[in-house]
Amino acid sequence: MKKRPLGLVAIVAYKSFAALLLMVTSIALLLTLKNYQTLEAFSENYVLEGKSIIIDWILKKVINLNPRTLAFSGIGAGVYAIITSIEAVGLWYEKRWAHVLVLGLVGISIPPEVYELIRGISLIKIFIFLLNLAVFGYLLRNFPKHPK
Repeated sequence: MKKRPLGLVAIVAYKSFAALLLMVTSIALLLTLKNYQTLEAFSENYVLEGKSIIIDWILKKVINLNPRTLAFSGIGAGVYAIITSIEAVGLWYEKRWAHVLVLGLVGISIPPEVYELIRGISLIKIFIFLLNLAVFGYLLRNFPKHPK
């Protein structure tokens, strides 16, 4: 088996983890849409008694979303999960098209991330921004050469 550079393995692991999170999010949103009325009734009748602030917060956020927004978000997260999975597989096999795809998608995401940082700084925003800059820089510096 061919030994891959550590940076590439790290990026593939990051992309795989992101794809997994996106797929779980997509499934959760689409299941929420399917069971919207049940969830709405549950949120009205369920008393949390301060035991789980996170569950209460999530329920309030989801119930206040329009069902069309839930559907669009669920489908969008699913499509992006598939694209991210394809990126990870392509990078693992060191395909040139995968480098181009990742460079394009990460490059497109950097200006909105800068805008978000200007609007308000948080540790997670800084972490994601620096991580994406590192991925972009690494892939740009280690772009596969065209075989002769």
